[in-house]
Amino acid sequence: MLAVLSLLMGFASISTDLYLPAMPTMARSLGADAGMIELTISGYLVGFSLGQLLWGPISDRYGRRPSVAVGLVLFVIGAAGCALSENVLILIAWRIVQALGACASVALSRAMVRDLYEGNRAAQMLSTLITVMAIAPLVGPLVGGQIVAFAGWRALFWTLVGIGLVTLAALFTIPETLPAERRNRESIGHALMRYGELLRYRRLLGYAGTGSFLYAGVFAYVAGTPFAYITIYHVPVQLYGLLFGLGIIGIMVANLVNLRLVPRFGYDRMLLFGTVITAISAIVTAVATHTGWGGLWGLVAPLFVFVSMTGFVVANSITGAMADFPERAGAVSALVGALQYGLGMVGSGLVGAFADGTPWPMGWVIAITGVGSLLCMGLLAPERIRKTADAGYEKIA
Repeated sequence: MLAVLSLLMGFASISTDLYLPAMPTMARSLGADAGMIELTISGYLVGFSLGQLLWGPISDRYGRRPSVAVGLVLFVIGAAGCALSENVLILIAWRIVQALGACASVALSRAMVRDLYEGNRAAQMLSTLITVMAIAPLVGPLVGGQIVAFAGWRALFWTLVGIGLVTLAALFTIPETLPAERRNRESIGHALMRYGELLRYRRLLGYAGTGSFLYAGVFAYVAGTPFAYITIYHVPVQLYGLLFGLGIIGIMVANLVNLRLVPRFGYDRMLLFGTVITAISAIVTAVATHTGWGGLWGLVAPLFVFVSMTGFVVANSITGAMADFPERAGAVSALVGALQYGLGMVGSGLVGAFADGTPWPMGWVIAITGVGSLLCMGLLAPERIRKTADAGYEKIA
């Protein structure tokens, strides 16, 4: 169960990180500029964000496993289409199809965790899953760089076709986590209309916004670092994955720390800690990209801290958002995911739209998202944080 859920949750990373080292090569092959190739990430996020809003209610009514299975079939079709694309616009279109399928795996794996666990235990399990699935983005750019060097960029997408088929087979080795008696019997149309009700819950928006702004910064990092490292600082394409992997190691370490400390301090306090460090490192990143201070390592260091904070922010923000809605776990997980990847689309899109041959667009986008994450935590969920903090201080005393 742990292995399969980790694989499902890692589909967003698998689908993007594997081809990051190929982006400059893809630009030359398809006759596109850096901004257009970066839009393949934004296009993917469009499908990934909007698709989750549909899969959540579908899974609440028909079950998690059949919904994920249909999504995996779409993912395989989309990946094959990407491999056969002859221009960048067609590639972007197939990336959207690929994303519509992949988002079912990510959104519904979170719902499956909520089906089985709640509270701090759910936060622990999500941290465990994120730590395990972080292997994918850690090795993805490394493997992707080697595939590009020896077989070309199209082979990357055929590799994703194979991964999708293997995951589809693995899915049927685990049980359904949402039994028939717990499923939501309302129509899909009515369930979609009820997203408006969820958006009225201030605390849910606070948690969702905290994680979503961080996602925007992370995807700005994903879109901007291939050109910043490879084109501007002349990092060999085969070594790009090593620098990218530093951030993944940071995420894994932070998740392990979160896993140990959540039972003692609670997920709210760990989340607040993560957002404070996120904002500070984001501002330092912007300064480094604007001034060029420290060269390559002056940029790598604050980005490492920024990305590492994902380990404290993501699992805890998702847990907080889903805590009050166990009967609608699929819909809430989908809404949170849609907001995360929707803002991720904005983050990567801004980097592409304002690309000017320097790392500065990536830097200022990351700064805005880091501060935004902290503001969401401080302004939209202050009462919950204060109560949790007071309880934590009493426990320590």
